[in-house]
Amino acid sequence: MEFTEAYKHSGACCFSPNSRFIAVAVDYRLVIRDTLSFKVVHLFSCLDKISYIEWALDSEYILCGLYKRPMIQAWSLTQPEWTCKIDEGPAGIAYARWSPDSRHILTTSDFQLRLTVWSLVNTACVHVQWPKHVSKGISFTKDGKFAAICTRRDCKDYVNLLSCSTWEIMGTFAVDTLDLADIEWSPDDGAIVVWDSPLEYKVLIYSPDGRCLFKYQAYESGLGVKSVSWSPSGQFLAVGSYDQMLRVLNHLTWKTFAEFMHLSTVRGPCCAAVFKEVDEPLHLNMSELCLNDEFLQGSTDVPEGHFRVKYEVIEAPITLPFQKPPADKPNPKQGIGLMSWSSDSRYICTRNDSMPTILWIWDIHHLELAAILVQKDPIRAAVWDPTCTRLVLCTGSSNLYMWTPAGAYCVCNPLPQFTISDLKWNPDGSCLLLKGKEAFCCAVVPSLPESSEYSSDD
Repeated sequence: MEFTEAYKHSGACCFSPNSRFIAVAVDYRLVIRDTLSFKVVHLFSCLDKISYIEWALDSEYILCGLYKRPMIQAWSLTQPEWTCKIDEGPAGIAYARWSPDSRHILTTSDFQLRLTVWSLVNTACVHVQWPKHVSKGISFTKDGKFAAICTRRDCKDYVNLLSCSTWEIMGTFAVDTLDLADIEWSPDDGAIVVWDSPLEYKVLIYSPDGRCLFKYQAYESGLGVKSVSWSPSGQFLAVGSYDQMLRVLNHLTWKTFAEFMHLSTVRGPCCAAVFKEVDEPLHLNMSELCLNDEFLQGSTDVPEGHFRVKYEVIEAPITLPFQKPPADKPNPKQGIGLMSWSSDSRYICTRNDSMPTILWIWDIHHLELAAILVQKDPIRAAVWDPTCTRLVLCTGSSNLYMWTPAGAYCVCNPLPQFTISDLKWNPDGSCLLLKGKEAFCCAVVPSLPESSEYSSDD
């Protein structure tokens, strides 16, 4: 694996949808680098420190959220002299995003007073009153023709369907939620999933015309839904709950066809491979050392701290580290907080927040546990390769951890004093962005070997 040098950032970093560029916020400057040479191709100066950046879908425009001011600035890569500034005045701007046509920007004002659609083609703007959330509660169809926007008025939640060509409201329907948490179109644009706040376990499937196709409620008492995710194929809907279970619904009957438990004890026989991160002392090459008197009189042990990490395959039964959340504190660290599908919809990885150092990988085709990764430190991020079945994760250390159906292995980042806190794949899978506290680098990941055997080699 090849690593680039480290480059400075002050928060936001993201690849362009066409995979050609990477945008980086460095205080009030927006730096655009080429993903092949990593040379700076554009440099834009904003009016304040950049809080957020987002590419337009066509990779021609990019917006910068200056939320402290608050305002939005947008830039064009094909016309560097072109610029756009959006200021809502006293209403303020709490969040901004692109529409699928890359020619409109949607902003949410402070206190969710209104959502505004701004046109880059002309000066027209459209308002939607009382959006439910600041950064959530909006979903676009995959073809980019319609938007579903959640609103709340008179203590009731509604879904507004807007045409993305005219931004007119095509329809509005009330949803059966106490406090709507979020909304998401299905990948085939045929259904809309809505789920309630953690205080009420409720997942609702609606048709675009507002008919409730299915209501799912796994249990009634206790905290409910924590995470929801469609599979890329649209065949499955995964629901992670505070009861530490993952439930998978199918798109034909909307019934549960798989339930996966995250137990602290894994008993045998177990078909899953369990990989545990361990320290391995580095063995010095004696032939390359200068054998002076001082060395001969000293110890030949490995110097303190000279280790490398590797995965060790362990056999069941195994007891996994578990943290019981305190009952007297809010926002308990329990339930399925991280959940991500592989690009082929065959695997899904999960992290139960009561066991933050454990990553579970489930095989949906065989409805079984495929692997368990036991890390030394809490898992910060886990991302699937967009082009193949490969999972990469980080734990805030200097190491990368990878899993494929053929096995798992560890890779040490050679950059000194560089710890990895977040990961992002280039959309074409050509490289991986490793984000540290104040710097980032990229890694070129080699193609997967043709193998189906499990291995623990690093």
